[in-house]
Amino acid sequence: MQFTDSVAGVPSVTVPPPNGRADAPVVVTWHLLDAPRTHQGMAAALPLNGLDAWRVHLALPRSIGRGVSHEQMMRWGFEDAVMNIQGPIMDEAAAEFPAVLDALRDRLGAGGPLAVVGGSMGSAVAQQVAIDRPDVAAAVLISPIAQLRAAVRANEVRFGITYPWHAAAEAVADRQDFVARAGETARNAPAVRILVGAQDDEHIREPAAELHAALAAAYTDPARIDLVTVPGMAHALAGEDEQPLPCATEVDRLAAEWLRHHLR
Repeated sequence: MQFTDSVAGVPSVTVPPPNGRADAPVVVTWHLLDAPRTHQGMAAALPLNGLDAWRVHLALPRSIGRGVSHEQMMRWGFEDAVMNIQGPIMDEAAAEFPAVLDALRDRLGAGGPLAVVGGSMGSAVAQQVAIDRPDVAAAVLISPIAQLRAAVRANEVRFGITYPWHAAAEAVADRQDFVARAGETARNAPAVRILVGAQDDEHIREPAAELHAALAAAYTDPARIDLVTVPGMAHALAGEDEQPLPCATEVDRLAAEWLRHHLR
């Protein structure tokens, strides 16, 4: 059984642990802006099968799950993707998360450890939350934004455009340079697994490898950092119809495996 409603005003899908115990871990996910573009799609693509945890899939701000059309997202992107989409989504999602978690724990009576999972744009939110909160025990980053500048370059190639960098956008890019911020992540030292597609753009794969190296160097115990390249996977976990791609099964297995180990 799953519950589709909202938590502290944020649209969500909540899946209880198999045995329904209140003290099970709480795993919160944020979806991609590529497919799956919704929290419902993320729940389907990443059910975290076999994980004894509350699984809560949240809708990103400024996304389809918040009532924004795909056409509006594209308009914002071509106007100024960094200032209209990438910067606000991370900042707004991270800012609303404390109230969401408090509401979740009150509603579910869930007192177990916390983990965060994010895909692409959602991974930026997961990383910021892991930096903000010492109670994040584990994180899984899928097709991650490790360095926003590189992700913007990937979109320049994809859409045949040139992004006009300016001072405000540079500040956002600095905030979303998680390679440079590895020391901040290391202060709370959540166990981090990075999952990247073997067929993803080099501007995603190479920063992911740099993030892995930077975190391993910053952590006291580098065994708490892991990088897995997923064969047959590009960037998305679902097709344009929001149906999970074959690679999602392996991503789900790898994510659940990591969380099961580090949320004991």
